[in-house]
Amino acid sequence: MFSRDLRAAVAAGEITVTIRLWSRPKVRTGGRYQTSGVTIEVDSVEVLPFSAVTDEDVRLAGERDREALRVRAAHAGPIDDDTLVHRVEFHVVEQHRPASQGAPGVW
Repeated sequence: MFSRDLRAAVAAGEITVTIRLWSRPKVRTGGRYQTSGVTIEVDSVEVLPFSAVTDEDVRLAGERDREALRVRAAHAGPIDDDTLVHRVEFHVVEQHRPASQGAPGVW
């Protein structure tokens, strides 16, 4: 699931990385998932400390800066620099028709 304000950029392929605070992975490499009116395929999932998130990751996640990314990812709890997070890289593999045309709903 992606925040409402990020869904269009995910669907357009502009966002290709997400940082998640999970206790265990909720997706797998090679898995396909419907979200934001598209199907995405996960390219990689890695666990790393938040301090290892790069400026490029921040950009690919659609955030303006590292602190904005930290705030968005912290919906499940506080994130310090040493907090382990999941970095998920993905790409869009299929666009869906709008829900008004009978496509599955958007998450």
